[in-house]
Amino acid sequence: MDTPTPTRWLDDDEQRAWRVLVESTQRLFDRLEHELKADSGLDFDRYEVLVRLSEAADGRLRMSELADQLCMSRSRLTHRIDTMEDEGLVERRQCPEDGRGMHACLTADGRLRLEAAAPGHVEGVRRYLIDVLDRDQIAAVADAMARVAAAIRDG
Repeated sequence: MDTPTPTRWLDDDEQRAWRVLVESTQRLFDRLEHELKADSGLDFDRYEVLVRLSEAADGRLRMSELADQLCMSRSRLTHRIDTMEDEGLVERRQCPEDGRGMHACLTADGRLRLEAAAPGHVEGVRRYLIDVLDRDQIAAVADAMARVAAAIRDG
């Protein structure tokens, strides 16, 4: 029988880093979503769907690729797209290269809604994150979070 590995408790610096990360990301996303909803009526998930589709060739992505980009389960994305389709922001179309696959496609109304919401959202990102850090800190945050994302994705 293997002896269990002892727990590697966080030291004070590690505990502080963890708690500050949790608090700051929760507050940041709560504030940004609150402002996004107040300004545009969009929640963060719907806004991010519109952003990803707007950045894609022809304003469309395979549903599976969109789910991966958003770190969202396929069932959750399907529910989200159902709602957004009812609102006229997106539509589903059969993938021409694969009859079994579906594309999520940005509609003209979805693009207009995104264009109206984006300036206020970007201003919030600047106000609460970008403008409170210097360039070295921005690079350090980006590098650190890329490492975290890679460890989770690859691990």
